[in-house]
Amino acid sequence: MFIIDCVRIFGRMRTDHGGGVPDSTAFAQTLSSLKQEGSNILLVGRTSGTAHRAACERLLGDGEDPRRRVYVYTAGNESCGYTATPPGADGSACVVTQATEDGDGVHGGVPSSIDRTVVGNQLLASLGREVIDAVAEYDDEFELAPAELRLCFDSVTPLLREHKSENVFRLLHMVTSRVREVDGMGHFHLPLGRDSDYVHLLEPLFDAIVEVREGEDGLQQRWDLRDRGTDTGWIEL
Repeated sequence: MFIIDCVRIFGRMRTDHGGGVPDSTAFAQTLSSLKQEGSNILLVGRTSGTAHRAACERLLGDGEDPRRRVYVYTAGNESCGYTATPPGADGSACVVTQATEDGDGVHGGVPSSIDRTVVGNQLLASLGREVIDAVAEYDDEFELAPAELRLCFDSVTPLLREHKSENVFRLLHMVTSRVREVDGMGHFHLPLGRDSDYVHLLEPLFDAIVEVREGEDGLQQRWDLRDRGTDTGWIEL
């Protein structure tokens, strides 16, 4: 379970207000409230796809509870390389993907049992509309419980390369707002450094910025909970 794992691994924390208070319980409670109220996370870090994939799998949730997964693949870049999979017998998944030059959807290997919608990559509005429609269809059919919807957006980088940054901001604002409306959990891959100008531009849209890396002792993550003054420092992923 996502929150149980957080209690286990966030043993020591520091805050931006001075000191360093080991309070994993308070941190887990904050994460629990994000889970109940809907949240969006920006996954950053210049690293191999291994760290992004590990974080992605955790944030998609396990199969113990019903899950409705929406995978969004953009043309030209993969950060996590995670192939869409159904979350279990009681769950479901769908894919919204931008088209490649030959007109086919990117990211092969998606099981035929998963619905896939392919959109052109010229207009961001088309991508946003299909993602929002996918969330709405799940909400209409299942009356989504908190954290039942999980969205993986892989990745934001090609959009910033091909479109004006203000248009990308507008698209992500639409998608993150819709995820929160159904109390879902979305995460968005942006494989750039934490200090990147693009990260600073987009971070107001997100509840947390999670930086991942491959450290000497294995995969690591660092959580920055926005508006809460909480930074975990580097911890095991």
